[in-house]
Amino acid sequence: MTTLFRTTCLAAALSLAAMAAQAQTTLRLAHAAPDTDLQQTLALFMKEQLEERSGGEITVTIFPQGQLGNDTAMVDGTRSGIIDVVMTGLNNLTGLVPDAGAFELPFIFPTRADAYAILDGEVGQQISTQFEGHGLKMLGYPENGYRNMTNNNGPIVEPGDVAGLQMRVNNSKALSDMFQLLGATPQQIPVAELYTALETGVVDAQDHPVGIVQSFKFEEVQDYLSLTQHAYSPLALAINLNKFNGLPEDQQAMITEVAAEAVQMQRGLAEEREEEMLADLESKGMQTNRDVNAAAFQEAVRPVWDSFIAENGDEIVNAITGE
Repeated sequence: MTTLFRTTCLAAALSLAAMAAQAQTTLRLAHAAPDTDLQQTLALFMKEQLEERSGGEITVTIFPQGQLGNDTAMVDGTRSGIIDVVMTGLNNLTGLVPDAGAFELPFIFPTRADAYAILDGEVGQQISTQFEGHGLKMLGYPENGYRNMTNNNGPIVEPGDVAGLQMRVNNSKALSDMFQLLGATPQQIPVAELYTALETGVVDAQDHPVGIVQSFKFEEVQDYLSLTQHAYSPLALAINLNKFNGLPEDQQAMITEVAAEAVQMQRGLAEEREEEMLADLESKGMQTNRDVNAAAFQEAVRPVWDSFIAENGDEIVNAITGE
Protein backbone atom coordinates (compact mmCIF):
# COMPACT_ATOMS: atom_id res chain seq x y z
CA MET A 1 0.00 0.00 0.00
CA THR A 2 2.80 2.36 0.92
CA THR A 3 4.64 1.73 -2.32
CA LEU A 4 1.43 2.07 -4.32
CA PHE A 5 0.57 5.29 -2.48
CA ARG A 6 4.01 6.74 -3.15
CA THR A 7 3.82 5.77 -6.80
CA THR A 8 0.41 7.37 -7.12
CA CYS A 9 1.63 10.57 -5.47
CA LEU A 10 4.68 10.69 -7.72
CA ALA A 11 2.54 10.19 -10.81
CA ALA A 12 0.20 12.95 -9.67
CA ALA A 13 3.10 15.30 -9.02
CA LEU A 14 4.59 14.61 -12.43
CA SER A 15 1.22 15.15 -14.04
CA LEU A 16 0.79 18.48 -12.28
CA ALA A 17 4.30 19.52 -13.27
CA ALA A 18 3.58 18.62 -16.88
CA MET A 19 0.35 20.60 -16.81
CA ALA A 20 2.17 23.59 -15.34
CA ALA A 21 4.82 23.36 -18.03
CA GLN A 22 2.16 23.21 -20.72
CA ALA A 23 0.44 26.27 -19.29
CA GLN A 24 3.65 28.33 -19.40
CA THR A 25 3.59 30.50 -22.52
CA THR A 26 6.28 32.79 -23.87
CA LEU A 27 5.36 35.33 -26.53
CA ARG A 28 7.95 37.10 -28.68
CA LEU A 29 6.46 40.42 -29.83
CA ALA A 30 8.23 42.38 -32.56
CA HIS A 31 7.74 45.80 -34.14
CA ALA A 32 9.82 48.30 -36.11
CA ALA A 33 9.27 51.50 -34.11
CA PRO A 34 11.67 53.10 -31.61
CA ASP A 35 11.20 52.79 -27.85
CA THR A 36 9.71 56.30 -27.80
CA ASP A 37 6.85 55.43 -30.16
CA LEU A 38 3.31 54.52 -29.08
CA GLN A 39 3.80 51.10 -30.63
CA GLN A 40 6.23 50.38 -27.80
CA THR A 41 3.69 51.80 -25.33
CA LEU A 42 1.15 49.29 -26.62
CA ALA A 43 3.67 46.45 -26.46
CA LEU A 44 4.57 47.29 -22.86
CA PHE A 45 0.88 47.45 -21.92
CA MET A 46 0.33 43.97 -23.34
CA LYS A 47 3.39 42.62 -21.56
CA GLU A 48 2.43 44.07 -18.18
CA GLN A 49 -1.22 43.08 -18.38
CA LEU A 50 -0.69 39.56 -19.69
CA GLU A 51 2.03 38.75 -17.19
CA GLU A 52 0.01 40.18 -14.30
CA ARG A 53 -3.37 38.68 -15.19
CA SER A 54 -1.91 35.26 -15.97
CA GLY A 55 0.01 35.15 -12.72
CA GLY A 56 3.21 34.66 -14.67
CA GLU A 57 1.92 31.86 -16.88
CA ILE A 58 2.35 34.17 -19.87
CA THR A 59 5.58 36.08 -20.39
CA VAL A 60 6.16 38.56 -23.19
CA THR A 61 9.54 39.51 -24.65
CA ILE A 62 9.49 42.68 -26.76
CA PHE A 63 11.79 43.26 -29.73
CA PRO A 64 11.38 46.91 -30.85
CA GLN A 65 13.05 48.97 -33.56
CA GLY A 66 13.32 46.17 -36.12
CA GLN A 67 15.60 44.03 -33.97
CA LEU A 68 14.19 40.92 -35.67
CA GLY A 69 14.28 42.36 -39.18
CA ASN A 70 12.36 44.82 -41.31
CA ASP A 71 8.59 44.72 -41.58
CA THR A 72 8.55 42.13 -44.35
CA ALA A 73 10.92 39.87 -42.42
CA MET A 74 8.84 40.22 -39.26
CA VAL A 75 5.63 39.31 -41.08
CA ASP A 76 7.32 36.28 -42.64
CA GLY A 77 8.79 35.35 -39.25
CA THR A 78 5.39 35.50 -37.60
CA ARG A 79 3.77 33.38 -40.29
CA SER A 80 6.51 30.77 -39.89
CA GLY A 81 6.38 30.84 -36.08
CA ILE A 82 9.83 32.29 -35.44
CA ILE A 83 8.06 35.36 -34.06
CA ASP A 84 4.82 34.96 -32.10
CA VAL A 85 3.26 38.42 -32.34
CA VAL A 86 3.93 41.19 -34.84
CA MET A 87 2.82 44.80 -34.93
CA THR A 88 3.33 46.39 -38.34
CA GLY A 89 1.67 48.66 -40.84
CA LEU A 90 -1.30 46.95 -42.44
CA ASN A 91 0.23 47.86 -45.80
CA ASN A 92 2.86 45.18 -45.13
CA LEU A 93 0.13 42.53 -45.24
CA THR A 94 -1.88 43.58 -48.27
CA GLY A 95 0.14 41.25 -50.49
CA LEU A 96 -1.53 38.41 -48.59
CA VAL A 97 -5.03 39.90 -48.57
CA PRO A 98 -5.43 42.44 -51.41
CA ASP A 99 -8.83 43.58 -50.10
CA ALA A 100 -7.01 45.07 -47.10
CA GLY A 101 -5.43 47.55 -49.50
CA ALA A 102 -8.75 49.40 -49.58
CA PHE A 103 -7.99 50.70 -46.10
CA GLU A 104 -4.96 52.50 -47.60
CA LEU A 105 -6.87 54.32 -50.34
CA PRO A 106 -6.39 58.10 -50.13
CA PHE A 107 -9.12 59.94 -48.23
CA ILE A 108 -11.29 56.83 -47.74
CA PHE A 109 -11.70 57.56 -44.01
CA PRO A 110 -12.91 61.14 -43.41
CA THR A 111 -12.37 60.84 -39.63
CA ARG A 112 -10.71 58.55 -37.13
CA ALA A 113 -14.16 57.55 -35.91
CA ASP A 114 -15.01 56.37 -39.42
CA ALA A 115 -11.82 54.31 -39.55
CA TYR A 116 -12.41 52.72 -36.14
CA ALA A 117 -16.01 51.83 -36.99
CA ILE A 118 -14.92 49.96 -40.12
CA LEU A 119 -11.81 48.32 -38.66
CA ASP A 120 -13.62 47.15 -35.52
CA GLY A 121 -16.82 46.20 -37.31
CA GLU A 122 -18.00 43.63 -39.82
CA VAL A 123 -15.71 44.77 -42.62
CA GLY A 124 -12.64 44.56 -40.41
CA GLN A 125 -13.69 41.11 -39.21
CA GLN A 126 -14.06 39.89 -42.79
CA ILE A 127 -10.53 41.04 -43.56
CA SER A 128 -9.21 39.48 -40.34
CA THR A 129 -10.77 36.14 -41.27
CA GLN A 130 -8.97 36.21 -44.62
CA PHE A 131 -5.62 36.55 -42.84
CA GLU A 132 -6.24 33.27 -41.02
CA GLY A 133 -5.79 31.54 -44.36
CA HIS A 134 -2.22 32.87 -44.30
CA GLY A 135 -1.31 31.72 -40.80
CA LEU A 136 -2.14 34.91 -38.92
CA LYS A 137 -4.82 35.63 -36.34
CA MET A 138 -5.56 39.33 -36.23
CA LEU A 139 -5.76 40.70 -32.68
CA GLY A 140 -6.68 44.24 -33.66
CA TYR A 141 -5.85 47.32 -35.67
CA PRO A 142 -3.93 49.89 -33.62
CA GLU A 143 -3.37 53.37 -34.96
CA ASN A 144 -0.53 54.42 -37.16
CA GLY A 145 -2.48 57.55 -38.04
CA TYR A 146 -3.18 60.02 -40.79
CA ARG A 147 -0.27 60.36 -43.17
CA ASN A 148 1.26 63.77 -43.84
CA MET A 149 3.98 64.85 -46.25
CA THR A 150 7.39 66.19 -45.30
CA ASN A 151 10.06 67.60 -47.61
CA ASN A 152 12.84 70.16 -47.87
CA ASN A 153 11.48 72.29 -50.73
CA GLY A 154 8.59 74.11 -49.08
CA PRO A 155 5.00 73.77 -47.85
CA ILE A 156 2.69 71.49 -49.82
CA VAL A 157 -0.62 73.27 -50.37
CA GLU A 158 -1.82 72.15 -53.82
CA PRO A 159 -1.45 68.81 -55.64
CA GLY A 160 1.01 70.47 -58.03
CA ASP A 161 3.44 71.03 -55.14
CA VAL A 162 4.14 67.29 -55.06
CA ALA A 163 5.41 67.17 -58.66
CA GLY A 164 9.12 66.52 -58.99
CA LEU A 165 9.66 65.25 -55.45
CA GLN A 166 11.74 62.13 -54.88
CA MET A 167 9.17 60.60 -52.56
CA ARG A 168 9.87 57.69 -50.26
CA VAL A 169 6.89 55.36 -50.16
CA ASN A 170 6.06 52.20 -48.26
CA ASN A 171 4.83 49.10 -50.08
CA SER A 172 1.24 50.32 -50.32
CA LYS A 173 0.30 50.18 -53.99
CA ALA A 174 -2.40 52.78 -53.45
CA LEU A 175 0.03 55.33 -52.02
CA SER A 176 2.69 54.60 -54.61
CA ASP A 177 0.11 55.07 -57.37
CA MET A 178 -1.06 58.28 -55.72
CA PHE A 179 2.37 59.90 -55.63
CA GLN A 180 3.15 58.82 -59.17
CA LEU A 181 -0.16 60.32 -60.30
CA LEU A 182 0.78 63.60 -58.60
CA GLY A 183 4.07 63.76 -60.47
CA ALA A 184 6.47 62.56 -57.77
CA THR A 185 8.99 59.77 -58.23
CA PRO A 186 8.12 57.12 -55.63
CA GLN A 187 10.88 54.95 -54.16
CA GLN A 188 10.26 52.09 -51.73
CA ILE A 189 12.60 52.30 -48.75
CA PRO A 190 12.19 50.46 -45.42
CA VAL A 191 11.39 52.85 -42.60
CA ALA A 192 14.52 51.78 -40.70
CA GLU A 193 16.63 53.10 -43.61
CA LEU A 194 14.59 56.23 -44.25
CA TYR A 195 16.45 58.69 -41.99
CA THR A 196 19.72 57.98 -43.80
CA ALA A 197 18.02 58.14 -47.20
CA LEU A 198 16.65 61.59 -46.35
CA GLU A 199 19.94 62.74 -44.84
CA THR A 200 21.97 61.72 -47.90
CA GLY A 201 19.45 62.94 -50.47
CA VAL A 202 18.48 59.56 -51.88
CA VAL A 203 14.95 60.91 -51.43
CA ASP A 204 13.88 64.42 -50.46
CA ALA A 205 10.35 63.76 -49.22
CA GLN A 206 8.30 61.17 -47.37
CA ASP A 207 4.89 60.66 -45.80
CA HIS A 208 4.09 59.38 -42.33
CA PRO A 209 1.82 60.12 -39.38
CA VAL A 210 3.03 62.80 -36.99
CA GLY A 211 4.01 60.25 -34.34
CA ILE A 212 6.39 58.46 -36.69
CA VAL A 213 7.92 61.74 -37.85
CA GLN A 214 8.66 62.54 -34.22
CA SER A 215 9.81 59.13 -33.00
CA PHE A 216 12.17 58.63 -35.95
CA LYS A 217 13.43 62.24 -35.62
CA PHE A 218 12.74 63.13 -39.24
CA GLU A 219 12.65 66.82 -38.24
CA GLU A 220 16.45 66.61 -38.20
CA VAL A 221 16.52 65.90 -41.95
CA GLN A 222 13.25 67.49 -43.17
CA ASP A 223 12.30 71.16 -42.99
CA TYR A 224 8.59 71.20 -43.85
CA LEU A 225 5.65 69.19 -42.56
CA SER A 226 2.35 69.67 -44.40
CA LEU A 227 -0.76 68.22 -42.78
CA THR A 228 -2.17 66.73 -45.96
CA GLN A 229 -3.79 63.83 -44.06
CA HIS A 230 -4.11 62.12 -47.42
CA ALA A 231 -4.56 58.60 -46.04
CA TYR A 232 -5.31 56.89 -42.75
CA SER A 233 -2.87 54.08 -42.03
CA PRO A 234 -3.87 51.34 -39.59
CA LEU A 235 -1.40 49.09 -37.88
CA ALA A 236 -1.98 45.36 -37.70
CA LEU A 237 -1.47 43.41 -34.47
CA ALA A 238 -1.35 39.70 -35.28
CA ILE A 239 -0.31 36.43 -33.67
CA ASN A 240 0.82 33.22 -35.35
CA LEU A 241 -2.39 31.24 -35.84
CA ASN A 242 -0.93 27.86 -34.87
CA LYS A 243 0.59 29.36 -31.74
CA PHE A 244 -2.75 30.87 -30.74
CA ASN A 245 -4.75 27.72 -31.46
CA GLY A 246 -2.31 25.66 -29.40
CA LEU A 247 -2.82 27.74 -26.26
CA PRO A 248 -5.26 26.87 -23.46
CA GLU A 249 -8.65 28.51 -23.94
CA ASP A 250 -8.21 30.77 -20.92
CA GLN A 251 -4.94 32.13 -22.35
CA GLN A 252 -6.54 32.64 -25.76
CA ALA A 253 -9.33 34.65 -24.15
CA MET A 254 -6.86 36.67 -22.08
CA ILE A 255 -4.68 37.54 -25.08
CA THR A 256 -7.71 38.56 -27.12
CA GLU A 257 -9.06 40.71 -24.29
CA VAL A 258 -5.78 42.43 -23.48
CA ALA A 259 -5.05 43.09 -27.15
CA ALA A 260 -8.44 44.79 -27.58
CA GLU A 261 -7.78 46.96 -24.53
CA ALA A 262 -4.28 47.78 -25.78
CA VAL A 263 -5.60 48.91 -29.16
CA GLN A 264 -8.16 51.24 -27.55
CA MET A 265 -5.54 52.65 -25.18
CA GLN A 266 -3.02 53.28 -27.96
CA ARG A 267 -5.56 54.91 -30.25
CA GLY A 268 -6.65 57.26 -27.49
CA LEU A 269 -3.09 58.31 -26.76
CA ALA A 270 -2.32 58.83 -30.45
CA GLU A 271 -5.18 61.27 -30.90
CA GLU A 272 -4.62 62.95 -27.54
CA ARG A 273 -0.91 63.56 -28.09
CA GLU A 274 -0.88 64.63 -31.73
CA GLU A 275 -0.95 68.38 -31.04
CA GLU A 276 1.74 67.91 -28.40
CA MET A 277 3.88 66.06 -30.94
CA LEU A 278 3.38 68.82 -33.50
CA ALA A 279 4.43 71.43 -30.95
CA ASP A 280 7.55 69.42 -30.19
CA LEU A 281 8.47 69.20 -33.89
CA GLU A 282 7.91 72.95 -34.30
CA SER A 283 10.09 73.68 -31.27
CA LYS A 284 12.89 71.79 -33.02
CA GLY A 285 12.64 73.96 -36.11
CA MET A 286 10.24 72.06 -38.34
CA GLN A 287 7.83 74.33 -40.19
CA THR A 288 4.29 72.95 -40.17
CA ASN A 289 1.60 73.85 -42.67
CA ARG A 290 -2.12 73.27 -42.12
CA ASP A 291 -3.24 75.26 -45.17
CA VAL A 292 -3.79 72.34 -47.55
CA ASN A 293 -6.33 72.28 -50.38
CA ALA A 294 -7.83 68.95 -49.38
CA ALA A 295 -10.63 69.13 -51.95
CA ALA A 296 -8.14 69.54 -54.79
CA PHE A 297 -6.11 66.58 -53.54
CA GLN A 298 -9.21 64.39 -53.27
CA GLU A 299 -10.19 65.17 -56.83
CA ALA A 300 -6.66 64.67 -58.15
CA VAL A 301 -6.21 61.21 -56.62
CA ARG A 302 -9.61 59.74 -57.47
CA PRO A 303 -8.06 57.62 -60.26
CA VAL A 304 -6.26 55.64 -57.54
CA TRP A 305 -9.65 54.39 -56.35
CA ASP A 306 -10.62 53.53 -59.92
CA SER A 307 -7.44 51.50 -60.35
CA PHE A 308 -8.01 49.59 -57.11
CA ILE A 309 -11.61 48.80 -58.07
CA ALA A 310 -10.54 47.66 -61.54
CA GLU A 311 -8.14 45.15 -59.96
CA ASN A 312 -10.13 44.04 -56.91
CA GLY A 313 -13.77 44.88 -57.55
CA ASP A 314 -15.85 47.46 -55.73
CA GLU A 315 -17.35 45.31 -52.95
CA ILE A 316 -14.86 46.20 -50.21
CA VAL A 317 -14.79 49.89 -51.17
CA ASN A 318 -18.59 50.06 -51.15
CA ALA A 319 -18.67 48.30 -47.78
CA ILE A 320 -16.35 50.96 -46.35
CA THR A 321 -18.07 53.96 -47.88
CA GLY A 322 -21.60 52.64 -47.39
CA GLU A 323 -22.45 52.93 -51.07
